[in-house]
Amino acid sequence: MSDMLSQKEIDTLLKGTDNVDTNEGSSEFTEEEKDAIGEVGNISMGTAATTLSTLLGQKVNITTPKVEILSIDEISEKYPLPFVAVDVRYKEGLEGTNLLILKDKDVKIITDLMMGGNGSAAEGQISDMHLSAIGEAMNQMVGSSSTSLSDMLNKKIDIDPPDTFILQLSTDNLLNHFSSYENKLIKISFRMEIGELIDSEIMQLMPIQFAKEIVEQLFNDVSGIASNSINAELEEILSKSDSYNLSETEAIKKPNSASNSNSIHSKKNDINEDKKVNISPVQFQSFDESSTKNEIPENISLIQDVPLKVTVELGRTVKKISEILEFSPGTIIELDKLVGEPLDILVNGQYVAKGEVVVIDENYGVRVTDIVSPAKRISKV
Repeated sequence: MSDMLSQKEIDTLLKGTDNVDTNEGSSEFTEEEKDAIGEVGNISMGTAATTLSTLLGQKVNITTPKVEILSIDEISEKYPLPFVAVDVRYKEGLEGTNLLILKDKDVKIITDLMMGGNGSAAEGQISDMHLSAIGEAMNQMVGSSSTSLSDMLNKKIDIDPPDTFILQLSTDNLLNHFSSYENKLIKISFRMEIGELIDSEIMQLMPIQFAKEIVEQLFNDVSGIASNSINAELEEILSKSDSYNLSETEAIKKPNSASNSNSIHSKKNDINEDKKVNISPVQFQSFDESSTKNEIPENISLIQDVPLKVTVELGRTVKKISEILEFSPGTIIELDKLVGEPLDILVNGQYVAKGEVVVIDENYGVRVTDIVSPAKRISKV
C-alpha cells in the first residue's frame, strides 16, 4: 500500500484540482518579468486611454499598473461582484488570450457618455445595449493598444474582434476562457479616471505562459537592437585598429635606419592628413513643384490598367449616436462645406484634386478646378 499515490498526489499530478501549490506560479515568473509585463501594460493602456478620451469627450487617465500572480480561487474570493469582461484573442504575432475586466457601474457610465448623456449610471442590470456600447469602446481601445504592442515588439500584432460578456468571478470558471489549463494567472490592475465621473480599477488577466511569451519577445527585440549597435561600434573600432597596426608594422621593418625614421614621420603626416575634414557648401533639396514633375517612375506603365476608386466628397459632419438614432425621412444633415465651395476629389481615399459639380445629360459630373502634381498623385495612390 505504501507504493500507492494518494488522491491529493494524483490531483496534483493531473493539475485537476485547486490543491496545487500556490507558490508554483510565483517561482515561474520572476520580478524582472513582472516589471516588464507591467511596463508593457502601462504603455498599451496609455494609448488606449487616449482613444477612450477621444470617444467619450472626457479626460481619461489610466495609470499605476500593479502586477500580481493569483490562483483561480484567490481571484474568485477577492472579486465576488459581477463584472463586465472583454475577451481579447491574438491571432497574429502572438498566440494567446487575456481578459479585460471592468466594474458594471463603470460600464454604465461609459455607455451613457457614448450615448450623449452626462455620465449617469442607471439602476438595474447590465443590458445588451450596455454590452454593445462597451464592446465598441473596448474594440477601439484594444485596437490602439495592439498597435502600441506591435511597435514595442517590432512585429505585426493582430487580434480577433473582442467578445464582451458579464462575468461572475465567484461562480464562473475562468479556465473556460483560456486555451490551456493554468491554476495561476497574471493580474495587472490599473487605476482608471474618467473626468470627475470615474475613479476606479480596471483589471487585465492573462495566463503566465502568454505573459512570458510577450516578455521574451520584448527582451529578444531589445537585446537584438543592442547587439546590432555594439557590433557596428566594434567593427568601426577594429577597422581603425587594423589601419593603425598596418602603418605601425610597415614603420618598424627597419628599426635602425635613418630612412625608417623618415618613414615614421611620413606615416604620421599621412595619418594627420587623413584626419582632415572636407568642408563643402550644403546642398538643399529644391521644393519647387517643377522639380518633381519628372519624378514619375519609369515602370508606371506596368500598373496603368489597375482600377482605382474615385470619390467626390460633398462634406463631412460629426454626430453622436443618440442623434443618429433619431434620424428619419426628412431629417436635414448640415455639412461643413459652404455653398459654392469646391468639392474634394479622392482616389482610393486620398485627396488629389478639387472640382465643381456639373450636369452631363442626366448624370452628375465634376469638373476639375485644381489638382496636385503627377508625382504627388502617384505617391498618394
